[in-house]
Amino acid sequence: MPGWSETTAGITDFAALPENAKAYVKRIEQLIGVKIAILSTGPDRDETIILEHPYA
Repeated sequence: MPGWSETTAGITDFAALPENAKAYVKRIEQLIGVKIAILSTGPDRDETIILEHPYA
């Protein structure tokens, strides 16, 4: 798959990710057959994208 050169550090909104990063996440979901709930974009707790509440 095509990669991306833009940094994703600190992004907290899925829509703000580079297009190829979003496509990568969607492809991983297809391959594993499970929706991804949380993405980490850095080492800090607030550098997280919640796609779906994990306890809902």
